[in-house]
Amino acid sequence: MTTRTEQVEGLIARFPHIPREAVLKEDLLRTGIAFDDSALTDNLEGEVKPKSYFIFSFDQKPLKELGNAAVRRPPEEVALTGGPWELRRTIVSVRTNPDSPYRIGRGEAGALQMSLEGRVIADVGLPPMPEYYRHQLANGKTVMETAPTIQWGYLIYLTVLRLCQYFGAKEECQYCDINHNWRQHKQEGRPYTGVKPVEDVLEALAIIDRYDTARASQAYTLTGGSVTSKVDGLAEADFYGRYAQAIEERFPGRWIGKVVAQALPREDVQRYFDYGIRIYHPNYEVWDKRLFEIICPGKERYVGREEWHRRIFDAAEVFGPRYVIPNFVAGVEMARPFGFGTVEEAIASTAEGLNHFMSRGITPRFTTWCPEPSTPLGKDNPNGAPLEYHIRLLEVYRETLEKHGLKPPPGYGVAGAGNAVFSVSSFMDTLSPEVVTEEEAVGAGA
Repeated sequence: MTTRTEQVEGLIARFPHIPREAVLKEDLLRTGIAFDDSALTDNLEGEVKPKSYFIFSFDQKPLKELGNAAVRRPPEEVALTGGPWELRRTIVSVRTNPDSPYRIGRGEAGALQMSLEGRVIADVGLPPMPEYYRHQLANGKTVMETAPTIQWGYLIYLTVLRLCQYFGAKEECQYCDINHNWRQHKQEGRPYTGVKPVEDVLEALAIIDRYDTARASQAYTLTGGSVTSKVDGLAEADFYGRYAQAIEERFPGRWIGKVVAQALPREDVQRYFDYGIRIYHPNYEVWDKRLFEIICPGKERYVGREEWHRRIFDAAEVFGPRYVIPNFVAGVEMARPFGFGTVEEAIASTAEGLNHFMSRGITPRFTTWCPEPSTPLGKDNPNGAPLEYHIRLLEVYRETLEKHGLKPPPGYGVAGAGNAVFSVSSFMDTLSPEVVTEEEAVGAGA
């Protein structure tokens, strides 16, 4: 048995070509963070941007087991620097876990620090409360509920449909807690709008546009649950597309428009592009055929793996390959009882998928799996995938990107350790620094 500190330091030593910041960040994302009461926020009444629960819970305990962190929210993200590993600024999405060996509290001088197994390993910075969060919509709703920002303010996250129509054990993705997250917030009496009216979204964006004078927000993502029938009388492309159309008409070119949705037929994808969306994320979640059918039963039932992949390539002809960026959930390929038994097998499978897409100019990205306890895979795998898997994935991702001569995907800000703001994975921390400008994304398309 080794301590967590020994495990992390051992992997830093074994993989010196992977930034030490990325090794730590991956462990935090798979393990979560515990918070002393002194490190919690005063919600919207304080000076720190609180966690918005923008789509999933991204917690490793349900709300009812978070203690004071369920009442006084943790911050949306943290920025780690310094410590014994001399960390460059590293932005990490907060995944709350009271049982985590990582804990944030205040030192003797009152400054926030992160400790691992009782040893201080980093200074902690918190995201400041943005001015636009302090202003309510005309109907009394908050900007944080309607249009929260993540990635240290870079991305406006518009979850306009809080529920997924892949429903129940035979359809829900086995790692996903979007429907449970909706239920737990409603049970706690929190405002959590199921379908956000277009007018509310536009009003929230107008507030952001007015008060974000530094232009920190560079992109927006339209997303929510999958639509298998209709919402508000609209099929998926038109349901999400109406928001894009309204945003681009009201704020032409203000933000990079992105949409996370199912892999749709080409004519639907073309409508997204015509509405003004410039980056499309038809997430394929896991590469292996057998695991896709088990882990994503709704996607297999309604679309099917092979058709999903074909539609990704069709979308590349509409947007341009560089601007089709499907996500996969890194780590679920090792989830018991169905996943691969060794890191080598899991990496080989995922590398095959990366090559499949990158060889055609499409650059996938990934989110580090958070084993949320309300999901089947989270319940059976509370510790997630081995940390070594995540570090090896960073290695193979960078190698595959370089082999095919591709750049970091657009719409994620600057790459490189000390620069990256993408907070739910460290793949951007691991890539070579390169600025991807707004003009590159806005001018996308084929």
